[in-house]
Amino acid sequence: MTTNISNLNSWIICHKPNPQAHLRLFCFPYAGGSSLIFRTWSNYLPPSVEVCAIEIPGRGRQIKLPPYNKIDSLVDAIASNIHPYLDKPFAFFGHSMGGLVSFELARLLRKNYGILPVHLFVSGRRAPQIPDADPPIHNLPESAFIKELRHLNGTPKAVLENVELMQLFVPILRADFAVLETYVYTPEPPLNCPITVFGGLQDSEVGCDELQAWQEQTKAAFSLNMFPGDHFFLHSAQSLLLEKLAKYLPYQLPA
Repeated sequence: MTTNISNLNSWIICHKPNPQAHLRLFCFPYAGGSSLIFRTWSNYLPPSVEVCAIEIPGRGRQIKLPPYNKIDSLVDAIASNIHPYLDKPFAFFGHSMGGLVSFELARLLRKNYGILPVHLFVSGRRAPQIPDADPPIHNLPESAFIKELRHLNGTPKAVLENVELMQLFVPILRADFAVLETYVYTPEPPLNCPITVFGGLQDSEVGCDELQAWQEQTKAAFSLNMFPGDHFFLHSAQSLLLEKLAKYLPYQLPA
């Protein structure tokens, strides 16, 4: 008997529950993002897939909880909440920060429970073994921090110009950037699951070579797919991305 995704767990949001699904696709948001990014995805993926979005503290249903600023404690917390729902085949999709978090979660699940996703999809994130060449921004003074956010182009202009919204948003973003900027890669054996990587052709944050380097992290199949768009191509090229994602997923399901 499998465990159905319920609304009681505020860490896992399923906008369209599908108890009959053969596979659960857990989706991890980018820095500052919430489960809402993935609210329509189930409309574009096979009916055999249940889309479950991870809600990180500080936003959505978890808005009253303090955000995490270290990847180890965040991944530990996700693991304990997600484990009851790994009783059927599952895959991970993570964009940017979500890609790194889902990778470290896969390694933790392997170590603690001896289980792995059937497929790891990483989007818009350089391979973990490549150090960050940019100086950290999470501890910058507020005006300089907001200037960097404008440059990254991931925060809507209307939000950046709304003082009250930014008072709520800045602490969450600082914490998320701290998760990324304090990350230290620890070498471990490659994963035994396929890794598929997605990138944006106009992404100034992540280059093709940095995406290709994910191949070192798997003993199984690897592929790299590029889409038109900048770092947030998962929005601007969403239909193309989901079409490609759907082609990979059915092959993971039981006959």
